[in-house]
Amino acid sequence: MKAVCIALFLALLGGCSAGLRIDDSHTATGQNSRVQYVVLHYTSTDLARSLKLLTETEVSSHYLIGDAPPTVYRLVDENRRAWHVGVSEWQGRTWLNASTIGIELVNQGYYETPAGRYWQPFAPQQVDRLIVLLKDIVQRHQLPPGSIIAHSDVAPQRKVDPGPLFPWKRLADEGLLPWPDEAAVARQQALFAASPPSVQWFQEQLARQGYAVPQHGELDQATRNVIAAFQMKYRPADYAGQPDAETAARLLVLNQQSG
Repeated sequence: MKAVCIALFLALLGGCSAGLRIDDSHTATGQNSRVQYVVLHYTSTDLARSLKLLTETEVSSHYLIGDAPPTVYRLVDENRRAWHVGVSEWQGRTWLNASTIGIELVNQGYYETPAGRYWQPFAPQQVDRLIVLLKDIVQRHQLPPGSIIAHSDVAPQRKVDPGPLFPWKRLADEGLLPWPDEAAVARQQALFAASPPSVQWFQEQLARQGYAVPQHGELDQATRNVIAAFQMKYRPADYAGQPDAETAARLLVLNQQSG
């Protein structure tokens, strides 16, 4: 008798689910995309290995762009979470897998050589394809300026990708990224050369950009790593993490432009 009652209950439950009807005729205006940022990476390996790592392990990304040819692979639907940033923070938001789209570029990253670190350039066709993809994502998700960021921006203590050879200025020229006005930078750089700002000033300004950075006024390794992440993006000719006048000028002008 007990078994019959259980079977009847399950049948009724199943009937309720099968008969569910949802009315989609009303749509709320108070909503937006779950996506807040797009995070750019390099894979540190070739295409075959990249596809294997991003589809057969716990690491994933929404898109992978090959180098030759620059095929765009969609590996995770944008409505689902990909595991591409790990422990991360930007503009006070943490664990950014849930609120980002991850794009991996097939690129070896860097090699250590007797002459120093060698970085692999990005293929021009690969960058062209990335820009088309980014414009589409930005338009569909209505992302504001500053929403395209580096893995090294959100995890500067452990990541350096996409590295100093990634063409951020090209993205800025395409309207995808804020860029400091060069004339304003030159004027401000002259002022900072005569009167350099303090380490505390750098920490405060970097935090305004969005970086998770110490606020103790000391030039420790963690602070230098954050400065280097900013320099790789906006002054890639020298990304040693030194708080110099040009870096200060670019940082201040960029923050002033963003309000």
